Amino acid sequence: METVQLRRYVVEPGRLPDFLAWFPALVPVREQFGFRIVFALADAEHETFTWAVAHDGDEDTFRTAEAACAASPERARVFEDYPACVAASEIGFATPVV
Repeated sequence: METVQLRRYVVEPGRLPDFLAWFPALVPVREQFGFRIVFALADAEHETFTWAVAHDGDEDTFRTAEAACAASPERARVFEDYPACVAASEIGFATPVV
């Protein structure tokens, strides 16, 4: 079983390039905790960033791994350079449709 979380961010006007320059630094940290980036897409016209992250196991397993990742010094280091430009976000678990 795999759990997928869909994350959509609305970025402050003109700040999407800052976010896109920062985001790749987060990927190895997520991977260290068993996550896999399914996709990551930017929509420059609407200044949004949408990505899906997967983890083996159910939602509880996902949440446990996410909490461990969030508490890690590796993540803290990556967030030292975070551009703090996300104005709004939608985050939820997704299931396949087709």
